Amino acid sequence: MFVVFEGIDGSGKTTVSNLVVERLKAQGLSVKHLRAEGKFVSSVSEAIRSLARDSKNLELDPRAEFLLYVARDVQLIEEALRDALRTHDVVIADRFLYTAEVLGRYGRGLPAEYTRPVLEAAAGGIKPDLVVLIDVDPVLARARRKSFKLVSKDTKPPSRKGLAGVGLQHRVRRGYLELAREQPERWFVAANEELLEGTVAQVTELVAHAVSEGATLALEAARRAPSIGVGARSSIVSPDDALSALKRWLASRAEREPQVAAYLLSGLFGAEVDDLRRALATRVPTVVLAGVSGLVDAVSWELREQLCEAHPAAVARSLGGIAWQDPRALALRKRLEPLAPAELARSLTKQEEPEAWALRERLYEAYPDAVAVSLAWLTSPAAQALRERWFAERRSKLGESYELARVAARCVHGLDDAFAWEVRDATRAAAPIASLSSLGSLTSERSWQTRERSLRRATKVVMETLQRLSDERAWRMRWEVVSDTKEAIDSISGLGDEQAWALREAYLDVWPSTVVKTLGLLADSERGRALLQRQLEAHPNNVSLLKHAAAIALGTHRLPSPPASMGASGA
Repeated sequence: MFVVFEGIDGSGKTTVSNLVVERLKAQGLSVKHLRAEGKFVSSVSEAIRSLARDSKNLELDPRAEFLLYVARDVQLIEEALRDALRTHDVVIADRFLYTAEVLGRYGRGLPAEYTRPVLEAAAGGIKPDLVVLIDVDPVLARARRKSFKLVSKDTKPPSRKGLAGVGLQHRVRRGYLELAREQPERWFVAANEELLEGTVAQVTELVAHAVSEGATLALEAARRAPSIGVGARSSIVSPDDALSALKRWLASRAEREPQVAAYLLSGLFGAEVDDLRRALATRVPTVVLAGVSGLVDAVSWELREQLCEAHPAAVARSLGGIAWQDPRALALRKRLEPLAPAELARSLTKQEEPEAWALRERLYEAYPDAVAVSLAWLTSPAAQALRERWFAERRSKLGESYELARVAARCVHGLDDAFAWEVRDATRAAAPIASLSSLGSLTSERSWQTRERSLRRATKVVMETLQRLSDERAWRMRWEVVSDTKEAIDSISGLGDEQAWALREAYLDVWPSTVVKTLGLLADSERGRALLQRQLEAHPNNVSLLKHAAAIALGTHRLPSPPASMGASGA
């Protein structure tokens, strides 16, 4: 029997498939997993996957990307799958040709007339007996991915799929659900938003039943069983209602996925949530510390001070954006200099005080790259002199080192002089996303031309460089991609002109939580309050919307806006 697991990134399909394999083997079945622990048994397939996901290949055409995904699975079929089907009771694949289909058709917009014949030829007559779609809300999936990166200290470059923005995950999920509706004789949708144990037990029973009685009877029985899903929430019409609902959701989630709860608490503080922040800090401290970045409330300082010795790097990163003169920041920086010097240097972005320059000078010889990152946005003669020194020392290596090219691009972030463009040109080959992201909020003709070239290949990053811009070209770009890219809405945070309101109101139900997130102080206006109430009534089960409405209840929307992102990770 051939069983395929599919789902969006962060759905948990790899975890579920591996646990199902363990349980099937415990029942005495012979099981082969073609992608155990997330790595293909074929090294060739794994290499093709790496090529397709590498963000350095920014110019990869969607059709070529589709063919690479297909090639990955053709290799897997011929190298491993056919033999495994002859020698094992169950063969499990974590992703198969359906991945290429949904990414190509629904994610990238390729026509079925292009994809269908290629997929049929590639399959060579092989069809899964079962396809298990591990389904999850993209908001939860993203929180799982992001919090895992924080816990695991994963520093890999962003994948090409991530460059399209959050909307890609929503489109791919819709594609999977459509395939499941079209092929009920083969597909089963397993919700994975609640207890993992329930999902694993449900899928294990389905596969075991299919082995003994056939897929048709197994699917019928599985669909008769009580569903595992999220119950309906009570009526929510105000920010206070949203805060109460969010607290219940976070308390429940904290029991089984503390890193996810901590991630979704990011940026929130106040008596209503501080006890949960303290509790989570003992379990997932690095995620909690990432969430206090730039915050200056009493509990955020308390958490930094408590965790400083055990997690100095995370504490140092959380100081970014905090004024040098803040006495608590001064005290912590003194403690952190011997504990996390590189991270402390990076946290000096936008700091021009004499003490900040003294710290840069002390750290430069040992941590030149970290110091260089802190020069973003700075235009003083001292900043330019240090920037040029660093560049001269490393210029010959920029074309071959992703990390060095990334640092170089960041050190000219938001700058528009000839030197900055020389650096961008030098880094484009090794770190094209960092080079593009370094535009910040520039409005020069060259910056617009650069955005135009990458609008469809790195939509998310281009939108991040439009933060709070009201240039006519910025509005044209936003309208061009907003139906597919929520970052187009993100880029109007705090803007209150009619064009901004028009964009929000046109996409209320496409990006319901992001529209609210961008209100800032506008949430206190009559128009903002009406929009918020409308969104809560229309989308009461949207966890991301609950978070942004809860921020309004807590008053954190009145804080100064954070600086534009220097990376391609989004927020």
